[in-house]
Amino acid sequence: MKREFTIEKIRNIGIIAHIDAGKTTTTERILFYTGKSYKIGEVHEGTAIMDWMVQEQERGITITSACTTCFWQDCRINIIDTPGHVDFTIEVERSLKVLDGAVVLFDGVNGVEPQSETVWRQADRYNVPRLCFVNKMDRPAASITETVKQIHERLGANAAAVQVPYGSEDNFMGMVDIIEDKLYLYNDPAGKTFETQDVPEELAASVKEAKDKLFEHLAEADDEVMQYFVEGKSVPKELLKKAIRRQVINSKFVPVFCGASFKNKGIQPLLDAVCAYLPSPFDRGKVKGINPSTDQYEEREINDSAPFCGLCFKVASDPYVGRLNYVRVYSGTLSSGSYIYNASKREKERVTKIVLMHANKQEIVEKVATGDICALVGLKETKTGDTLCEEKDAIILESMHFPDPVISQSIEPKTKSDQEKLGMSLKRLTDEDPSFRVKYNQETGQTIISGMGQLHLDIIVDRLLREFNVASMVGQPQVAYKETLTKKVISTGKFIQQSGGRGQYGHCVLEMKPQETPGMGVTFEDKLKGGAIPREFIPAVKNGVMASAKSGILAGYPVTDVSVTLIDGSFHDVDSSELAFQMAGSIAFSDGLRHASCILMEPIMDMEVIVPEEFMGTIIGDMNSRRAKIASLGQRANVKVIRCHVPLAEIFNYATVIRSLTQGRATYSMEPSFYHEVPGHIAQKISERSTSVQRFGLT
Repeated sequence: MKREFTIEKIRNIGIIAHIDAGKTTTTERILFYTGKSYKIGEVHEGTAIMDWMVQEQERGITITSACTTCFWQDCRINIIDTPGHVDFTIEVERSLKVLDGAVVLFDGVNGVEPQSETVWRQADRYNVPRLCFVNKMDRPAASITETVKQIHERLGANAAAVQVPYGSEDNFMGMVDIIEDKLYLYNDPAGKTFETQDVPEELAASVKEAKDKLFEHLAEADDEVMQYFVEGKSVPKELLKKAIRRQVINSKFVPVFCGASFKNKGIQPLLDAVCAYLPSPFDRGKVKGINPSTDQYEEREINDSAPFCGLCFKVASDPYVGRLNYVRVYSGTLSSGSYIYNASKREKERVTKIVLMHANKQEIVEKVATGDICALVGLKETKTGDTLCEEKDAIILESMHFPDPVISQSIEPKTKSDQEKLGMSLKRLTDEDPSFRVKYNQETGQTIISGMGQLHLDIIVDRLLREFNVASMVGQPQVAYKETLTKKVISTGKFIQQSGGRGQYGHCVLEMKPQETPGMGVTFEDKLKGGAIPREFIPAVKNGVMASAKSGILAGYPVTDVSVTLIDGSFHDVDSSELAFQMAGSIAFSDGLRHASCILMEPIMDMEVIVPEEFMGTIIGDMNSRRAKIASLGQRANVKVIRCHVPLAEIFNYATVIRSLTQGRATYSMEPSFYHEVPGHIAQKISERSTSVQRFGLT
């Protein structure tokens, strides 16, 4: 079957930003102007196509990433609209993993905000080329110049504006394209058409200044432009466009556009830029992975004749077809009804149906090919991060980073009849969301759910009721503390059991030390020499270590940031078994913790407070009382901006507090930043409280 669009004409892009920057509003306009939808959906009315969940429509925010496809010029654009709220950062993470480019939105008034920095770092992690769009240029104090300055200073990006706004506030009428030297004037309220005019005389100086800055920043990245810049020559338009595309793809330059999505201004030039500057799958180069048979790196060509290879980046439940596995196809083709190999799980699965997604609507197709983003029906074992391929040409692609939860709650069903349903429902939700965890406490009989924030867990509880018909009760939110060691130890674990007949024997020696890089979790490495332990028992030692790491020795919290190396051990020809070595690994790890000067760690939030000047002293004083460390004080329009690091434990229900302190005139946002040691006197109280809970089942 002949392709409708060549690989070079495919654009896989994401819309990413801080909450309320206008991501979904922008996506809705894209769908309308490309002819995908016949009317513009509005977030505030609950009619946005991409916000299809009931919870999204009720709250006016995006909760889950949503896929769609539209067409512009001669390109097919696959779009993933992502949430901006920090609680749903996993949706941004898994989307960026499979995208070739991104459009980063900024509020023209607020510029670079905390979650802007987070999504930028996520895009950096996967080396995703990007464009920027400064939205809400119709608002008072909106400034593309100030936003570009913040992109330089706070994001460390080589960025330059390629448009100059025409008018401001209610008189924002369009923008000058400084590459084309044309004014795009929007007189149509619906924004479907706009006039192209010469640059107005009053903007000539601003346009020249913007051009000079564009040439200067592009010359930093591109040798060809640098030659023109050094010689003082004007860069030809077509050469300039090619240089921008080249350096965007190289992630060395970021062009910045502007508009007002809600007022229907600036979307068509942004779409032109997506087609002109963001990469196709082919531009991103060969996909790399590990051959599971040889443990060697391999590359796959980006074409349809190469063996099939794809990555599952999302799992969702559909009321009609059941489980949906969202997959990005990196090479080859896949047909409905065929068998594929899950190289991550070493399982064979059958694809019963292939669908293209438009938010929550499905279009059945018989075949997908290189560069496509689709959803597969029929897979039972495949989870987020798994590689799908052909068994005879197996490859495992790099998986993705899943953030650790920072908040926990106990949960129990309201009725006995809901008990069994609760467990099954929570299992399905953990399959969908890798940042949501469930743990059963054997001592207290409690089920503990953990997530990225209070809103995250509130949505989970709401979904349990609406989608699974499980009514539940939750306890007070608790901080997701962690434990770690502070010094290197050598620890021995022996498990010996004799009860007549065959016994049990397992013996291992572990070297345990703090990770050099925080956030690595618990890692296990085998450095045995001379066959001290048979190879088949080494995974059992690792399993024992990982099982023991789920509960630390101070207060029973998970252990993190420990490098574990298996350095010695012994075995018995008859009595050794996997169980014995698993027990030995667990014993060695637990004993090592007891001698490694363990400490309790707590999540620290990166917090930004926007407050009128007359209340700034009050807020700083309150922050200091909450163990906060002020990082910076700034000005934004006519308000003050306080940035600080503060322990999550100190700011539960802070919305009520800040409302009271500032007469409702301050706002704040926060995101998890890092884990840090809990002060000794507080750690002691936490340990004592945790011991009481485990002993008496208190909540």
